[in-house]
Amino acid sequence: MKSIEQLLAENPFFEGLDDETLTTIAGCAQNVHLREGETLFQADDLADQCFVLRTGRVALEIVDSGGHGMIVDTVQAGDLVGLAWLVPPYRWDLDARAVEPVNAVAFDAMCLRTKCDKDPRVGYLLMQRVAGTMHDRIRSARVRLLDVYGVPGGS
Repeated sequence: MKSIEQLLAENPFFEGLDDETLTTIAGCAQNVHLREGETLFQADDLADQCFVLRTGRVALEIVDSGGHGMIVDTVQAGDLVGLAWLVPPYRWDLDARAVEPVNAVAFDAMCLRTKCDKDPRVGYLLMQRVAGTMHDRIRSARVRLLDVYGVPGGS
């Protein structure tokens, strides 16, 4: 059985981090397993965790007042799920639901934020990775919007 540090070291999100940093971050983590259809978090709830997927896929959804969800993105193995843990007021903007069985490393957000505050180097390294994830998701959303609405001025 692999340790959390070993699982993190194998994940692309943590690529290039030194052993000391991985050990620090792993102190906030636990291995979790989710069944298909299980909810990771819901919009407006406290963002008290984030997840790095080892296997499986998770749908990120916006739910309307009638309870109907629209998938706005799907994340897969290697990806970070949940960005709101890092930005006040620490509330989810979306729902996240496993669309197939998921193995993930779950992080306690308060623990991570405390470690980032105590060691700005760790905070900076995590912020770089979270910002990269945000950048990738925005770029992906732009492509999807172009697919739906087309290029302005195009024929």
